[in-house]
Amino acid sequence: MAVSATQLRDIHIPGRAEGGSPELRGVLGVPEGTGPFPAVVVMHEAFGADEQMRLQVAKLTSLGYLTLMPDLYSMGGTRKCLIATARALRSGTGRAYADIESARVLLLERPDANGSVGVIGFCMGGGFALMTAADHGFDAAASNYGLLPRDLDAALEHACPIVGSYGGADRSLKGAAAKLETTLSRHGIPHDLKEYPGAGHQFMNTTVNGPAVFRPFARVSGFGPNPDAAADAWQRIDAFFREHLVPPAG
Repeated sequence: MAVSATQLRDIHIPGRAEGGSPELRGVLGVPEGTGPFPAVVVMHEAFGADEQMRLQVAKLTSLGYLTLMPDLYSMGGTRKCLIATARALRSGTGRAYADIESARVLLLERPDANGSVGVIGFCMGGGFALMTAADHGFDAAASNYGLLPRDLDAALEHACPIVGSYGGADRSLKGAAAKLETTLSRHGIPHDLKEYPGAGHQFMNTTVNGPAVFRPFARVSGFGPNPDAAADAWQRIDAFFREHLVPPAG
């Protein structure tokens, strides 16, 4: 059954890692049934945990995943937190990673979780999904038009399985899918990568996202929905997660 964004729960995420946000907010989606369910941490776009990102949480929940999106801007909103969060994305250190860990641990502590947990991100969040794919306790990662790490080999040499979706018309990430494919193949990381011709940035959203002043630029730059590409990407993500997010042995 489909889950609407209004059926999700806004929660407080207890701090589980040093240096995290003391008042970390999150959006939780629990599938119908008793479980146990595979768990997924959702990393939001640069514009924050807004309605479009809640729709992505709802989508994953409707597919049967126990889903939690931490708000990386909990300590001041987009204007105060965007720059520091973007710096953390590039450096690999900072409060954002502690907040991601707190969300991961909270999901695994729930009695309706099956013991496996993945991470998925969109735009900036897709970059965080790649940055946490190795040595952060995730069993699978999904990056949707996510910025690539500066040092791909260092970041992904020991990564968990990765599924990635990029737009062929996304000028901001030209060639990203091919670079990621080469790196993951070189290190023998299980992966499924696809670039969608004609799709731009944010192609998995239902509308152009961001502040009103940004939207004219976004449309000119090819940002925005591509329903056919989005449907195919979700099918691949679901199949990939179902393959890799399985209960630990024993």
